[in-house]
Amino acid sequence: MNKRTPTLSLPAAAEVTAVQDRQAAAAKWQPGASDALWQAIEENHFHNCQLWAQEDLARRTHVSDSEIVANKHAIDLHNQKRNDAIERIDEQILERLKPVARKCDARMNSETAGSMIDRLSIAALKIHHMRIQTERTDVDRDHIDTARAKLRRLLEQRTDLAGCLDRLLREAATGDTYFKVYRQFKMYNDPALNPALYRKG
Repeated sequence: MNKRTPTLSLPAAAEVTAVQDRQAAAAKWQPGASDALWQAIEENHFHNCQLWAQEDLARRTHVSDSEIVANKHAIDLHNQKRNDAIERIDEQILERLKPVARKCDARMNSETAGSMIDRLSIAALKIHHMRIQTERTDVDRDHIDTARAKLRRLLEQRTDLAGCLDRLLREAATGDTYFKVYRQFKMYNDPALNPALYRKG
């Protein structure tokens, strides 16, 4: 686990992925963070967990159309809240980075720390569900072997991404790199911006 400057209290990727793994494996999420940054990290992962479940349900072919519509509405809701949490993660991290003097030749990172933590969240879910596939007893050996190979690749991808997050925050803490909060402006959820909603007639 990479050490951070104590006064900045920036998260290490290993801490983030540990929380995400515990949350993905839990039967029911129990929010436990008192810190605003970690609350946002937990909320982001919660909504990704809910999105995963709703995306699975939305692909059912043996239920009524109204049930699929309900799944689609839930997907929109959780996706909006997921993006809101990403922005709060970035706001909290940038608040902690305020004491850092940005160097004149500092590089701007196109991806924010929040979006990287969101990608780690999705990776945690893929790893959790792929691991379940490796433990099934109702499939043949080829299925298990294929799932194990995919699991190894997913773990490698997450390790690489975690290293990139640690590097970004380490360089941001020294003023060598910076990023901005990017607003997602999800227009489809806004009745004032979605033409399918404001052009009802």
